[in-house]
Amino acid sequence: MRCFLFIALWFIAGCGLYAQSEQLAKNFFDQGEYEKALKVYERLYQENPTNPVIFNGLVSSHQQLEEFEKAEMLLVERLNKTANNPAILIELGHNFELQEDQEKAERFYEEALQSIEGRPNYAYSIARGFEQYNLLDYAARSYERAMEMNSDRNFNLQLARIYGEQGKIEEMFSNYLDLIEDDMKFYGLANREFNRYITEDAESEPNIILRKLLLKKLQENPILLYNEMLSWLFIQQKDFSKAFAQERAIYKRGENNLQGILNLAFVAKEAKDYESAKEIISYAIGESPSPIFNLQARHFLVKLELEMANPEDYETLENEFKALIAEYPQTEGTINLKIDYANFLAFQLDRKDQAIDLLKNTSEIVNSDFETARIKMALADILVVQEKFNEALIYYSQVQNLVKNDVMAQNARFKVAKTSYYKGDFEWAKTQLDILKSSTSQLIANDAMELSLLISDNSLEDSTQTALKKYAHADLLSFQKRNPEAIEALDSILVYHKGEKIEDEALLSQAKLYEEQKNFKKAEHNYLEIINSFGDDILADNAHYFLAELYANELQDLEKAKGFYEQIIFNFADSIYFVEARKKYRMLRGDTIE
Repeated sequence: MRCFLFIALWFIAGCGLYAQSEQLAKNFFDQGEYEKALKVYERLYQENPTNPVIFNGLVSSHQQLEEFEKAEMLLVERLNKTANNPAILIELGHNFELQEDQEKAERFYEEALQSIEGRPNYAYSIARGFEQYNLLDYAARSYERAMEMNSDRNFNLQLARIYGEQGKIEEMFSNYLDLIEDDMKFYGLANREFNRYITEDAESEPNIILRKLLLKKLQENPILLYNEMLSWLFIQQKDFSKAFAQERAIYKRGENNLQGILNLAFVAKEAKDYESAKEIISYAIGESPSPIFNLQARHFLVKLELEMANPEDYETLENEFKALIAEYPQTEGTINLKIDYANFLAFQLDRKDQAIDLLKNTSEIVNSDFETARIKMALADILVVQEKFNEALIYYSQVQNLVKNDVMAQNARFKVAKTSYYKGDFEWAKTQLDILKSSTSQLIANDAMELSLLISDNSLEDSTQTALKKYAHADLLSFQKRNPEAIEALDSILVYHKGEKIEDEALLSQAKLYEEQKNFKKAEHNYLEIINSFGDDILADNAHYFLAELYANELQDLEKAKGFYEQIIFNFADSIYFVEARKKYRMLRGDTIE
């Protein structure tokens, strides 16, 4: 027993030393100390000549020391012992390529490739051997030949990846489409790859290639997958009418499910293509047999019309709200409808007391804490507009207690801070904001950080916080939808507090208000003033990004937009707008999106 234990311990110790020596050789090699690595590998090779890792390390060490003949001798010896192993043929080819003897290298590569004819099972390892040395053409030919020999073999995934690296976009797209047609589990992977190449530009080469491939596939094999992918492509191009045509085809040929059409309407609305969104949702309303879906769609249509509306349209919209509420008095989903109607009464029609009565009556018939919290949040917002700050704070606090673990509670805490800020209680507001900097919602965390910085930056030099109080009042006017008065209040700050910390904040807020009023030239002036006068301050990246967006979307000056996106990429790498700016810059330049 003792003898056996001794032998076992000796064996374990020996294995441990061997592993340490192998790691030592690798470390020497990785650090570029090839002579030291070679000595260790030679000793290890003598002890264990069949270990492929040791053998490869030995050959690579000779190659790094330009001892190509010694490497060749080792490889030929191994080749003779393994009956022309294709992997060794590739290694021999690589050894000649290192010596810039391309003719001999290609001779061995072709021999390795030819070996697939007699050993089709080796195709994957042969292709991987070629890929190791970035011999992508040979790797692709290996996979292609194996699939020609046996149609049951599927190397579409490997080929798609190689074609992508080679820049063969059509072949890559085609292989991904074949892949997901055989197995939908690859859809997510393929879609991520398509996203790298497809842009908003319908005339870009990748967009044209994918569209033609999908239309051809749809003709040859009219399955819903290709309608869905065409819809996705047209959505990327913001061509919602063409996406709608595909979604209608899916609806008619599928299971009569209108959810895809409803989703498309939402996407069109987010892209501010209101006319397309209206056409799409109107079709869904006409087709829907479900009362709940019909309510959801018609509610969406009213909200859409509200975004497009002028004051003279408000009476018609109010009648539409009333008609929906009367038609679905107790149906599931009317809580959202009534909250939106209350906000419409308060913010568009200035009938705040009526809005509050509606919300209080609605709160008496709800069945969950979540619904109660949503109503109380809406009530508090209207009370802030009325400048009944203390009452609003009570409601926001109740929301936090009702939904403690929901992001709505964090939003309510932020609104507590914002309300305290409106009323001039900056110290308490900052206390709440500093807690929210670690919010699970990135949006809330960013907003909290910005408002906290605003308060601290404008409290250091001015202990009376005069300018900050004026700015908070202008912010409140903006929240109350009193934009002309808010712009005038900000003008006062820019005149009487010029040169103070608050100036760039006032310029930025005023620019956003000008944009809401479609006064794009004045917005442009403000952004440029921030860039020229406060180019090193914290809002410089905001001004660059918003100005780029203004040029791209409203002033139709794509060259200027590209220039300001570029400024963010090179000068504001830590900006929250960096990723979007880089994506939009590359899109305008016509790059493939990574």
